Amino acid sequence: MDQTAGGGIAAIAAAAAVGIDDTINRLVEPVATALGGAIFSRACVGGADGLGFGACAPDQVGVPLIVAWLVLGGVITTLYFRFINFRGFAQGLRLMRGQYHEEGSPGEVSHFQALTSAVSGTVGLGNIAGVAVAVTIGGPGATFWMIVAGLLAMTTKFAECTLGVKYRRENPDGTVSGGPMYYLSRGIAENYPRLAGLGKVLAIVFAVCAMLGAIGAGSMYQANQAFAQFHKISGGAEGPLEGMGWAFGIGIATLAGLVVIGGITRIGKVTEKLIPAMILVYLAGCAAVLAVHAGQIPAAMALIVTSAFDNDAVAGGIIGALIVGFQRAAFSNEAGLGSAAIAHGAVKTRHPATEGLVALWEPFIDTVIVCTATALMVVVTGAYLQQGLEGVQITSAAFETVASWFPYVLTVAVFLFAFSTMLTWAYYGAKAATYITGENKAVQYGFKLFYLAMAVVACTMDLSQLINLSDGLIFLMALPNLIGVYLLLPVVRREVDGYFAKLKSGEIRPTAA
Repeated sequence: MDQTAGGGIAAIAAAAAVGIDDTINRLVEPVATALGGAIFSRACVGGADGLGFGACAPDQVGVPLIVAWLVLGGVITTLYFRFINFRGFAQGLRLMRGQYHEEGSPGEVSHFQALTSAVSGTVGLGNIAGVAVAVTIGGPGATFWMIVAGLLAMTTKFAECTLGVKYRRENPDGTVSGGPMYYLSRGIAENYPRLAGLGKVLAIVFAVCAMLGAIGAGSMYQANQAFAQFHKISGGAEGPLEGMGWAFGIGIATLAGLVVIGGITRIGKVTEKLIPAMILVYLAGCAAVLAVHAGQIPAAMALIVTSAFDNDAVAGGIIGALIVGFQRAAFSNEAGLGSAAIAHGAVKTRHPATEGLVALWEPFIDTVIVCTATALMVVVTGAYLQQGLEGVQITSAAFETVASWFPYVLTVAVFLFAFSTMLTWAYYGAKAATYITGENKAVQYGFKLFYLAMAVVACTMDLSQLINLSDGLIFLMALPNLIGVYLLLPVVRREVDGYFAKLKSGEIRPTAA
Protein backbone atom coordinates (compact mmCIF):
# COMPACT_ATOMS: atom_id res chain seq x y z
CA MET A 1 0.00 0.00 0.00
CA ASP A 2 1.18 3.54 -0.75
CA GLN A 3 2.56 5.06 2.47
CA THR A 4 0.89 8.39 1.83
CA ALA A 5 -2.46 6.72 1.37
CA GLY A 6 -1.90 4.58 4.44
CA GLY A 7 -1.01 7.63 6.49
CA GLY A 8 -4.12 9.39 5.24
CA ILE A 9 -6.34 6.48 6.24
CA ALA A 10 -4.72 6.33 9.66
CA ALA A 11 -5.26 10.05 10.15
CA ILE A 12 -8.91 9.75 9.15
CA ALA A 13 -9.40 6.80 11.51
CA ALA A 14 -7.74 8.70 14.34
CA ALA A 15 -9.91 11.75 13.71
CA ALA A 16 -13.02 9.58 13.65
CA ALA A 17 -12.03 7.95 16.95
CA VAL A 18 -11.52 11.36 18.55
CA GLY A 19 -14.93 12.44 17.28
CA ILE A 20 -16.56 9.35 18.78
CA ASP A 21 -14.68 9.92 22.03
CA ASP A 22 -15.95 13.46 22.30
CA THR A 23 -19.53 12.49 21.47
CA ILE A 24 -19.65 9.70 24.06
CA ASN A 25 -17.98 11.85 26.70
CA ARG A 26 -20.43 14.71 26.10
CA LEU A 27 -23.42 12.36 26.37
CA VAL A 28 -22.17 10.63 29.51
CA GLU A 29 -20.69 13.66 31.29
CA PRO A 30 -23.95 15.04 32.79
CA VAL A 31 -24.86 11.63 34.23
CA ALA A 32 -21.32 10.97 35.47
CA THR A 33 -21.11 14.42 37.05
CA ALA A 34 -24.48 14.11 38.76
CA LEU A 35 -23.80 10.61 40.08
CA GLY A 36 -20.26 11.47 41.14
CA GLY A 37 -21.48 14.63 42.85
CA ALA A 38 -24.05 12.61 44.81
CA ILE A 39 -21.88 9.58 45.67
CA PHE A 40 -18.72 11.51 46.45
CA SER A 41 -20.38 14.52 48.10
CA ARG A 42 -18.41 15.86 51.04
CA ALA A 43 -18.95 17.09 54.53
CA CYS A 44 -16.60 19.95 55.42
CA VAL A 45 -14.81 19.49 58.74
CA GLY A 46 -12.67 21.86 60.79
CA GLY A 47 -11.74 25.47 60.28
CA ALA A 48 -13.65 28.44 61.60
CA ASP A 49 -16.95 27.13 60.26
CA GLY A 50 -16.84 23.77 62.05
CA LEU A 51 -19.03 21.31 60.15
CA GLY A 52 -20.83 22.02 56.90
CA PHE A 53 -21.72 20.64 53.49
CA GLY A 54 -21.04 21.78 49.95
CA ALA A 55 -17.99 23.80 48.98
CA CYS A 56 -15.34 23.59 51.70
CA ALA A 57 -13.44 26.64 52.95
CA PRO A 58 -9.64 26.73 52.49
CA ASP A 59 -9.13 25.88 56.18
CA GLN A 60 -11.52 22.89 56.08
CA VAL A 61 -11.08 19.28 55.02
CA GLY A 62 -13.68 17.57 52.84
CA VAL A 63 -14.90 14.16 54.04
CA PRO A 64 -16.46 12.08 51.24
CA LEU A 65 -19.71 10.74 52.67
CA ILE A 66 -19.23 7.39 50.94
CA VAL A 67 -15.92 7.00 52.78
CA ALA A 68 -17.63 7.78 56.08
CA TRP A 69 -20.29 5.19 55.21
CA LEU A 70 -17.65 2.53 54.50
CA VAL A 71 -15.54 3.31 57.57
CA LEU A 72 -18.66 3.30 59.76
CA GLY A 73 -19.35 -0.20 58.48
CA GLY A 74 -15.90 -1.28 59.64
CA VAL A 75 -16.32 0.27 63.09
CA ILE A 76 -19.81 -1.20 63.66
CA THR A 77 -18.93 -4.72 62.51
CA THR A 78 -15.64 -4.75 64.44
CA LEU A 79 -17.39 -3.85 67.70
CA TYR A 80 -20.42 -6.08 67.04
CA PHE A 81 -18.28 -9.16 66.43
CA ARG A 82 -15.92 -8.38 69.31
CA PHE A 83 -12.80 -7.84 67.20
CA ILE A 84 -13.17 -10.98 65.11
CA ASN A 85 -10.55 -9.41 62.81
CA PHE A 86 -7.97 -10.37 65.45
CA ARG A 87 -9.69 -13.36 67.10
CA GLY A 88 -10.35 -15.18 63.85
CA PHE A 89 -7.15 -14.29 62.02
CA ALA A 90 -5.26 -17.50 62.78
CA GLN A 91 -8.24 -19.76 62.00
CA GLY A 92 -8.60 -18.00 58.65
CA LEU A 93 -4.99 -18.94 57.87
CA ARG A 94 -5.62 -22.58 58.82
CA LEU A 95 -8.63 -22.70 56.51
CA MET A 96 -6.62 -21.13 53.67
CA ARG A 97 -3.94 -23.77 54.10
CA GLY A 98 -6.53 -26.53 53.68
CA GLN A 99 -6.38 -27.82 57.24
CA TYR A 100 -10.18 -27.99 57.45
CA HIS A 101 -11.02 -29.23 53.96
CA GLU A 102 -14.62 -30.46 53.74
CA GLU A 103 -14.83 -33.27 51.19
CA GLY A 104 -17.98 -33.23 49.09
CA SER A 105 -19.03 -29.71 50.13
CA PRO A 106 -21.05 -27.68 47.62
CA GLY A 107 -19.09 -25.03 45.76
CA GLU A 108 -16.55 -24.65 42.98
CA VAL A 109 -13.25 -23.42 44.47
CA SER A 110 -11.09 -23.91 47.54
CA HIS A 111 -10.74 -21.37 50.33
CA PHE A 112 -7.37 -20.28 48.97
CA GLN A 113 -8.68 -19.95 45.40
CA ALA A 114 -11.64 -17.88 46.60
CA LEU A 115 -9.29 -15.61 48.51
CA THR A 116 -6.89 -15.11 45.61
CA SER A 117 -9.78 -14.50 43.22
CA ALA A 118 -11.15 -11.78 45.49
CA VAL A 119 -7.68 -10.31 46.13
CA SER A 120 -7.09 -10.13 42.37
CA GLY A 121 -10.10 -7.80 42.17
CA THR A 122 -8.83 -5.45 44.89
CA VAL A 123 -5.05 -5.41 44.47
CA GLY A 124 -4.78 -3.12 41.50
CA LEU A 125 -3.41 0.17 40.31
CA GLY A 126 -4.79 1.94 43.40
CA ASN A 127 -2.18 0.09 45.47
CA ILE A 128 0.57 1.59 43.30
CA ALA A 129 -0.65 4.99 42.17
CA GLY A 130 -3.46 5.75 44.62
CA VAL A 131 -1.34 5.24 47.72
CA ALA A 132 1.39 7.52 46.42
CA VAL A 133 -1.19 10.24 45.80
CA ALA A 134 -2.64 9.71 49.29
CA VAL A 135 0.76 10.26 50.91
CA THR A 136 1.35 13.35 48.76
CA ILE A 137 -2.00 14.88 49.79
CA GLY A 138 -2.31 13.74 53.38
CA GLY A 139 1.34 13.53 54.31
CA PRO A 140 3.16 10.46 55.72
CA GLY A 141 0.62 10.31 58.56
CA ALA A 142 -2.01 9.14 56.07
CA THR A 143 -0.16 5.80 56.04
CA PHE A 144 -0.94 5.21 59.72
CA TRP A 145 -4.65 5.86 59.27
CA MET A 146 -4.70 3.76 56.14
CA ILE A 147 -3.50 0.80 58.19
CA VAL A 148 -6.14 1.47 60.89
CA ALA A 149 -8.86 1.59 58.23
CA GLY A 150 -7.55 -1.62 56.68
CA LEU A 151 -7.80 -3.43 60.03
CA LEU A 152 -11.40 -2.23 60.48
CA ALA A 153 -12.25 -3.26 56.91
CA MET A 154 -11.32 -6.85 57.73
CA THR A 155 -14.48 -7.25 59.79
CA THR A 156 -16.73 -5.78 57.10
CA LYS A 157 -15.33 -8.35 54.67
CA PHE A 158 -15.92 -11.07 57.24
CA ALA A 159 -19.61 -10.18 57.55
CA GLU A 160 -20.42 -9.79 53.85
CA CYS A 161 -18.51 -12.92 52.78
CA THR A 162 -20.19 -15.03 55.47
CA LEU A 163 -23.54 -13.85 54.15
CA GLY A 164 -22.40 -14.47 50.57
CA VAL A 165 -22.04 -18.17 51.36
CA LYS A 166 -25.04 -18.39 53.70
CA TYR A 167 -27.56 -17.25 51.09
CA ARG A 168 -25.91 -18.43 47.87
CA ARG A 169 -27.89 -20.40 45.30
CA GLU A 170 -26.83 -23.86 44.17
CA ASN A 171 -27.55 -24.26 40.47
CA PRO A 172 -28.62 -27.52 38.75
CA ASP A 173 -25.30 -27.77 36.87
CA GLY A 174 -23.30 -27.85 40.13
CA THR A 175 -22.21 -24.22 40.01
CA VAL A 176 -23.13 -21.74 42.73
CA SER A 177 -24.14 -18.10 42.67
CA GLY A 178 -23.50 -15.94 45.70
CA GLY A 179 -23.00 -12.36 46.72
CA PRO A 180 -25.05 -9.38 47.90
CA MET A 181 -27.75 -9.94 45.27
CA TYR A 182 -28.76 -13.10 47.10
CA TYR A 183 -28.44 -12.07 50.73
CA LEU A 184 -30.25 -8.82 49.97
CA SER A 185 -33.16 -10.64 48.36
CA ARG A 186 -33.22 -14.04 50.09
CA GLY A 187 -31.68 -13.05 53.43
CA ILE A 188 -33.86 -10.02 54.06
CA ALA A 189 -37.00 -11.87 52.91
CA GLU A 190 -36.24 -14.80 55.22
CA ASN A 191 -35.52 -12.70 58.32
CA TYR A 192 -37.76 -9.68 57.67
CA PRO A 193 -40.75 -10.84 55.57
CA ARG A 194 -42.30 -7.36 55.57
CA LEU A 195 -39.13 -5.99 53.97
CA ALA A 196 -38.94 -8.61 51.22
CA GLY A 197 -39.84 -6.05 48.54
CA LEU A 198 -37.15 -3.68 49.76
CA GLY A 199 -34.62 -6.49 49.70
CA LYS A 200 -35.42 -7.32 46.09
CA VAL A 201 -35.10 -3.66 45.05
CA LEU A 202 -31.75 -3.36 46.84
CA ALA A 203 -30.55 -6.54 45.13
CA ILE A 204 -31.45 -5.26 41.66
CA VAL A 205 -29.81 -1.87 42.32
CA PHE A 206 -26.67 -3.66 43.46
CA ALA A 207 -26.62 -5.98 40.45
CA VAL A 208 -27.06 -3.16 37.92
CA CYS A 209 -24.29 -1.13 39.54
CA ALA A 210 -21.97 -4.16 39.70
CA MET A 211 -22.57 -5.06 36.07
CA LEU A 212 -22.05 -1.57 34.65
CA GLY A 213 -19.28 -0.69 37.11
CA ALA A 214 -17.37 -3.82 36.16
CA ILE A 215 -17.26 -2.77 32.51
CA GLY A 216 -15.78 0.65 33.25
CA ALA A 217 -13.59 0.16 36.31
CA GLY A 218 -12.82 -3.55 35.91
CA SER A 219 -12.24 -3.69 32.15
CA MET A 220 -11.77 -0.26 30.57
CA TYR A 221 -9.78 1.52 33.26
CA GLN A 222 -7.42 -1.38 33.91
CA ALA A 223 -6.65 -1.97 30.22
CA ASN A 224 -6.27 1.76 29.56
CA GLN A 225 -3.83 2.32 32.42
CA ALA A 226 -1.79 -0.77 31.59
CA PHE A 227 -1.39 0.45 28.01
CA ALA A 228 -0.52 3.95 29.21
CA GLN A 229 2.37 2.60 31.31
CA PHE A 230 3.72 0.45 28.46
CA HIS A 231 3.30 3.36 26.04
CA LYS A 232 5.30 5.62 28.37
CA ILE A 233 8.29 3.32 28.95
CA SER A 234 8.47 2.43 25.25
CA GLY A 235 9.13 6.03 24.29
CA GLY A 236 5.70 7.65 24.31
CA ALA A 237 4.71 9.39 21.09
CA GLU A 238 8.06 8.50 19.55
CA GLY A 239 7.95 4.85 20.55
CA PRO A 240 6.72 1.73 18.73
CA LEU A 241 3.43 1.58 20.65
CA GLU A 242 2.20 4.96 19.40
CA GLY A 243 -1.11 4.32 17.65
CA MET A 244 -1.00 0.63 18.63
CA GLY A 245 -3.48 0.75 21.48
CA TRP A 246 -5.83 -1.52 19.54
CA ALA A 247 -3.16 -4.23 19.30
CA PHE A 248 -2.36 -3.99 23.04
CA GLY A 249 -6.09 -4.08 23.81
CA ILE A 250 -6.62 -7.19 21.71
CA GLY A 251 -3.67 -8.84 23.40
CA ILE A 252 -4.77 -8.21 26.99
CA ALA A 253 -8.41 -9.01 26.15
CA THR A 254 -7.37 -12.31 24.57
CA LEU A 255 -5.26 -13.30 27.56
CA ALA A 256 -8.08 -12.38 29.94
CA GLY A 257 -10.62 -14.18 27.76
CA LEU A 258 -8.69 -17.45 27.97
CA VAL A 259 -9.30 -17.31 31.71
CA VAL A 260 -12.66 -15.61 32.29
CA ILE A 261 -14.63 -17.70 29.80
CA GLY A 262 -13.96 -20.70 32.03
CA GLY A 263 -15.75 -19.12 34.99
CA ILE A 264 -14.68 -18.99 38.64
CA THR A 265 -13.09 -22.46 38.54
CA ARG A 266 -10.56 -21.41 35.91
CA ILE A 267 -10.15 -17.95 37.46
CA GLY A 268 -9.39 -19.61 40.79
CA LYS A 269 -6.80 -21.93 39.24
CA VAL A 270 -5.05 -18.98 37.60
CA THR A 271 -5.24 -16.55 40.52
CA GLU A 272 -3.95 -19.06 43.09
CA LYS A 273 -0.68 -19.03 41.14
CA LEU A 274 -0.76 -15.49 39.70
CA ILE A 275 -1.67 -13.49 42.80
CA PRO A 276 1.07 -14.75 45.14
CA ALA A 277 3.65 -14.34 42.35
CA MET A 278 2.32 -10.89 41.42
CA ILE A 279 2.40 -9.61 44.98
CA LEU A 280 5.83 -11.11 45.62
CA VAL A 281 7.25 -9.42 42.49
CA TYR A 282 5.94 -6.07 43.63
CA LEU A 283 6.97 -6.51 47.27
CA ALA A 284 10.42 -7.65 46.15
CA GLY A 285 10.74 -4.41 44.20
CA CYS A 286 9.64 -2.43 47.25
CA ALA A 287 12.06 -4.40 49.43
CA ALA A 288 14.92 -3.55 47.09
CA VAL A 289 14.08 0.14 47.31
CA LEU A 290 13.85 -0.05 51.11
CA ALA A 291 17.14 -1.95 51.30
CA VAL A 292 18.91 0.81 49.38
CA HIS A 293 17.45 3.35 51.80
CA ALA A 294 17.65 1.18 54.92
CA GLY A 295 19.24 3.95 56.93
CA GLN A 296 16.20 6.17 56.44
CA ILE A 297 13.59 3.57 57.46
CA PRO A 298 13.54 4.28 61.24
CA ALA A 299 13.14 8.02 60.64
CA ALA A 300 10.44 7.39 58.01
CA MET A 301 8.45 5.15 60.35
CA ALA A 302 8.74 7.68 63.14
CA LEU A 303 7.55 10.38 60.72
CA ILE A 304 4.54 8.27 59.73
CA VAL A 305 3.46 7.84 63.36
CA THR A 306 4.17 11.37 64.57
CA SER A 307 2.62 13.12 61.56
CA ALA A 308 -0.53 11.01 61.99
CA PHE A 309 -1.13 13.02 65.17
CA ASP A 310 0.56 16.27 64.13
CA ASN A 311 -1.94 19.05 63.87
CA ASP A 312 0.41 20.95 61.60
CA ALA A 313 0.58 18.14 59.04
CA VAL A 314 -0.38 18.45 55.38
CA ALA A 315 -4.02 19.03 54.34
CA GLY A 316 -5.53 19.93 57.68
CA GLY A 317 -3.37 18.14 60.18
CA ILE A 318 -4.71 15.11 62.01
CA ILE A 319 -8.12 15.31 60.34
CA GLY A 320 -6.61 15.61 56.87
CA ALA A 321 -4.20 12.70 57.32
CA LEU A 322 -6.96 10.54 58.84
CA ILE A 323 -9.44 11.24 56.06
CA VAL A 324 -6.96 10.70 53.25
CA GLY A 325 -5.70 7.47 54.83
CA PHE A 326 -9.19 6.13 55.41
CA GLN A 327 -10.21 7.12 51.88
CA ARG A 328 -7.33 5.28 50.25
CA ALA A 329 -7.97 2.15 52.32
CA ALA A 330 -11.69 2.21 51.54
CA PHE A 331 -11.10 2.70 47.83
CA SER A 332 -8.44 0.01 47.70
CA ASN A 333 -9.80 -2.99 49.61
CA GLU A 334 -13.48 -2.59 48.55
CA ALA A 335 -14.72 -3.65 51.99
CA GLY A 336 -18.37 -2.68 52.21
CA LEU A 337 -18.94 -2.75 48.45
CA GLY A 338 -19.93 -6.41 48.58
CA SER A 339 -17.98 -7.36 45.46
CA ALA A 340 -15.74 -9.89 47.21
CA ALA A 341 -18.77 -11.78 48.51
CA ILE A 342 -19.48 -12.83 44.91
CA ALA A 343 -16.11 -14.59 44.62
CA HIS A 344 -16.14 -16.01 48.14
CA GLY A 345 -19.69 -17.26 47.60
CA ALA A 346 -18.30 -19.96 45.26
CA VAL A 347 -16.16 -21.63 47.94
CA LYS A 348 -16.48 -25.32 48.83
CA THR A 349 -17.83 -25.31 52.38
CA ARG A 350 -20.81 -26.26 54.54
CA HIS A 351 -20.09 -23.58 57.13
CA PRO A 352 -20.59 -19.97 55.91
CA ALA A 353 -18.47 -18.53 58.73
CA THR A 354 -15.38 -20.30 57.39
CA GLU A 355 -15.28 -18.07 54.34
CA GLY A 356 -15.82 -15.00 56.46
CA LEU A 357 -12.71 -15.97 58.44
CA VAL A 358 -10.71 -16.49 55.25
CA ALA A 359 -11.92 -13.12 53.91
CA LEU A 360 -10.31 -11.41 56.93
CA TRP A 361 -7.02 -11.82 55.13
CA GLU A 362 -8.10 -9.90 52.05
CA PRO A 363 -7.94 -6.29 53.41
CA PHE A 364 -4.88 -7.32 55.41
CA ILE A 365 -3.02 -8.33 52.25
CA ASP A 366 -4.37 -5.49 50.13
CA THR A 367 -4.10 -2.59 52.56
CA VAL A 368 -1.93 -3.50 55.53
CA ILE A 369 0.77 -5.20 53.43
CA VAL A 370 0.74 -3.97 49.81
CA CYS A 371 -0.50 -0.41 50.36
CA THR A 372 1.78 0.06 53.35
CA ALA A 373 4.78 -1.16 51.35
CA THR A 374 4.06 1.46 48.68
CA ALA A 375 3.56 4.21 51.25
CA LEU A 376 6.73 3.39 53.19
CA MET A 377 8.71 3.30 49.95
CA VAL A 378 7.60 6.74 48.74
CA VAL A 379 8.19 8.21 52.21
CA VAL A 380 11.66 6.68 52.63
CA THR A 381 12.79 7.90 49.20
CA GLY A 382 11.09 11.29 49.53
CA ALA A 383 9.42 10.72 46.14
CA TYR A 384 6.16 12.15 47.44
CA LEU A 385 7.88 15.54 47.84
CA GLN A 386 8.94 15.82 44.19
CA GLN A 387 7.05 18.48 42.29
CA GLY A 388 5.21 17.79 39.05
CA LEU A 389 4.70 14.04 39.59
CA GLU A 390 1.30 12.34 39.63
CA GLY A 391 0.01 8.88 40.51
CA VAL A 392 2.22 6.07 39.31
CA GLN A 393 4.96 8.59 38.44
CA ILE A 394 5.60 9.09 42.17
CA THR A 395 6.01 5.35 42.71
CA SER A 396 8.16 5.13 39.59
CA ALA A 397 10.43 7.87 40.96
CA ALA A 398 10.88 5.81 44.13
CA PHE A 399 11.82 2.77 42.04
CA GLU A 400 14.31 4.84 40.03
CA THR A 401 16.35 5.46 43.18
CA VAL A 402 17.53 1.84 42.91
CA ALA A 403 18.41 1.84 39.22
CA SER A 404 17.32 3.65 36.08
CA TRP A 405 15.88 0.42 34.70
CA PHE A 406 13.92 -0.43 37.85
CA PRO A 407 10.66 1.21 36.63
CA TYR A 408 10.44 -1.71 34.22
CA VAL A 409 9.79 -3.89 37.28
CA LEU A 410 6.99 -1.50 38.15
CA THR A 411 5.61 -1.82 34.62
CA VAL A 412 5.41 -5.59 35.02
CA ALA A 413 3.59 -5.09 38.33
CA VAL A 414 1.18 -2.58 36.75
CA PHE A 415 0.33 -5.04 33.99
CA LEU A 416 -0.18 -7.95 36.38
CA PHE A 417 -2.28 -5.86 38.77
CA ALA A 418 -4.46 -4.60 35.92
CA PHE A 419 -4.78 -8.05 34.35
CA SER A 420 -5.75 -9.75 37.61
CA THR A 421 -8.39 -7.11 38.33
CA MET A 422 -9.88 -7.68 34.87
CA LEU A 423 -10.25 -11.41 35.59
CA THR A 424 -12.25 -11.09 38.77
CA TRP A 425 -14.47 -8.19 37.75
CA ALA A 426 -15.49 -10.10 34.63
CA TYR A 427 -16.86 -12.78 36.94
CA TYR A 428 -18.54 -10.22 39.20
CA GLY A 429 -20.24 -8.52 36.27
CA ALA A 430 -21.37 -11.81 34.70
CA LYS A 431 -22.89 -13.00 37.99
CA ALA A 432 -24.70 -9.69 38.38
CA ALA A 433 -26.05 -9.96 34.83
CA THR A 434 -27.34 -13.50 35.35
CA TYR A 435 -29.00 -12.48 38.59
CA ILE A 436 -31.08 -9.96 36.66
CA THR A 437 -31.86 -12.25 33.70
CA GLY A 438 -31.75 -15.64 35.41
CA GLU A 439 -29.03 -18.28 35.10
CA ASN A 440 -28.51 -18.14 31.37
CA LYS A 441 -25.28 -19.28 29.68
CA ALA A 442 -25.89 -17.03 26.68
CA VAL A 443 -26.19 -13.96 28.93
CA GLN A 444 -23.13 -14.98 30.92
CA TYR A 445 -20.90 -15.48 27.87
CA GLY A 446 -22.40 -12.48 26.08
CA PHE A 447 -21.53 -10.21 28.99
CA LYS A 448 -17.97 -11.54 29.17
CA LEU A 449 -17.41 -10.99 25.44
CA PHE A 450 -18.74 -7.42 25.67
CA TYR A 451 -16.59 -6.86 28.76
CA LEU A 452 -13.47 -7.95 26.87
CA ALA A 453 -14.39 -5.91 23.80
CA MET A 454 -14.60 -2.77 25.94
CA ALA A 455 -11.03 -3.40 27.09
CA VAL A 456 -9.93 -3.08 23.47
CA VAL A 457 -11.99 0.09 23.05
CA ALA A 458 -10.44 1.58 26.19
CA CYS A 459 -6.93 1.25 24.74
CA THR A 460 -7.87 3.14 21.58
CA MET A 461 -10.23 5.83 22.83
CA ASP A 462 -10.46 8.38 25.61
CA LEU A 463 -13.72 7.53 27.34
CA SER A 464 -12.87 9.22 30.61
CA GLN A 465 -16.45 10.20 31.44
CA LEU A 466 -17.67 6.63 30.94
CA ILE A 467 -14.99 5.41 33.34
CA ASN A 468 -15.94 8.14 35.84
CA LEU A 469 -19.56 6.99 35.62
CA SER A 470 -18.62 3.38 36.31
CA ASP A 471 -16.48 4.48 39.26
CA GLY A 472 -19.53 6.14 40.78
CA LEU A 473 -21.66 3.06 40.13
CA ILE A 474 -19.17 0.79 41.91
CA PHE A 475 -19.24 2.88 45.05
CA LEU A 476 -23.01 3.13 44.85
CA MET A 477 -22.94 -0.63 45.50
CA ALA A 478 -21.97 0.15 49.10
CA LEU A 479 -25.34 1.70 49.91
CA PRO A 480 -27.60 -1.34 49.37
CA ASN A 481 -24.89 -3.76 50.45
CA LEU A 482 -24.26 -2.28 53.89
CA ILE A 483 -27.98 -1.84 54.54
CA GLY A 484 -28.29 -5.59 54.03
CA VAL A 485 -25.24 -6.34 56.16
CA TYR A 486 -26.61 -4.28 59.06
CA LEU A 487 -29.99 -6.01 58.89
CA LEU A 488 -28.38 -9.45 58.82
CA LEU A 489 -25.72 -8.97 61.50
CA PRO A 490 -27.57 -11.33 63.91
CA VAL A 491 -27.44 -14.05 61.23
CA VAL A 492 -23.69 -13.65 60.91
CA ARG A 493 -23.24 -13.76 64.69
CA ARG A 494 -25.19 -17.03 64.90
CA GLU A 495 -23.05 -18.51 62.16
CA VAL A 496 -19.72 -17.54 63.71
CA ASP A 497 -20.74 -18.47 67.26
CA GLY A 498 -22.01 -21.83 66.04
CA TYR A 499 -18.84 -22.50 64.08
CA PHE A 500 -16.50 -21.72 66.99
CA ALA A 501 -18.68 -23.82 69.31
CA LYS A 502 -18.23 -26.80 66.96
CA LEU A 503 -14.48 -26.17 66.87
CA LYS A 504 -14.33 -26.09 70.67
CA SER A 505 -16.38 -29.25 71.08
CA GLY A 506 -14.31 -31.14 68.54
CA GLU A 507 -17.23 -31.63 66.15
CA ILE A 508 -15.12 -29.88 63.52
CA ARG A 509 -11.52 -31.10 63.41
CA PRO A 510 -8.52 -30.50 61.19
CA THR A 511 -8.45 -32.84 58.22
CA ALA A 512 -5.05 -32.07 56.76
CA ALA A 513 -1.78 -30.45 57.63
